[in-house]
Amino acid sequence: MFRGKKYKDAAKQIEKNTQYEAMEGFGLICKTASAKFDETVELHVKLGVDSRHADQQVRGAIVLPNGTGKTARVLVFAKGDKADAAREAGADYVGDMDMVEKIQKENWFDFDVVVASPDMMGVVGRLGKVLGPKGLMPSPKAGTVSPDVAKAVKEVKAGKVEYRLDKTNIIHCPIGKVSFGPEKLTENYNALMGAIIKAKPAAAKGQYIKSCVAASTMGPGVKMATAKL
Repeated sequence: MFRGKKYKDAAKQIEKNTQYEAMEGFGLICKTASAKFDETVELHVKLGVDSRHADQQVRGAIVLPNGTGKTARVLVFAKGDKADAAREAGADYVGDMDMVEKIQKENWFDFDVVVASPDMMGVVGRLGKVLGPKGLMPSPKAGTVSPDVAKAVKEVKAGKVEYRLDKTNIIHCPIGKVSFGPEKLTENYNALMGAIIKAKPAAAKGQYIKSCVAASTMGPGVKMATAKL
């Protein structure tokens, strides 16, 4: 795989076999980020579970203490008072069947998160085939199916992130921007790792957190020390 000079220079500053404490690790990530834009910092956590088994699923959501540095665009499926409350809370788009048709007919996806009130899930279910593969289907576990849609919208806008296992038993999750600096990134990292540890399934055996790597959009990965967590 071709790597540019900037990447190679950054990689030289990171010791491949070292597991870094959070503050030092994020310090390195901030120092070696060289893109002209404010890079996103992502966490990749490999867990010692088997996601093929329903009782070993790890999924949830958490509002990061310092947000993600990105304001998510929120689409809400709700009617009446709930629709009004969602608009007041800052939802970018609110509707019901009209939104379903817009997505189906116009292939419209100008949103990052979908929130729905429970009574609208019958309507939203029609979009399962298109929202599911994109990871946009609302779910009670992620707090995006809620009778209090206004609260759900506010949490998303405040920097709520959803974490879930992929097929290879890894969680990929953004925890902020390089401009946050090491302290704020460490706070977000501790909050997310705390939530993942709390979500440990009872059926999980052996070592739960296998590895944890943090990286900026264009930068090399930094291994994080997780033993103390």
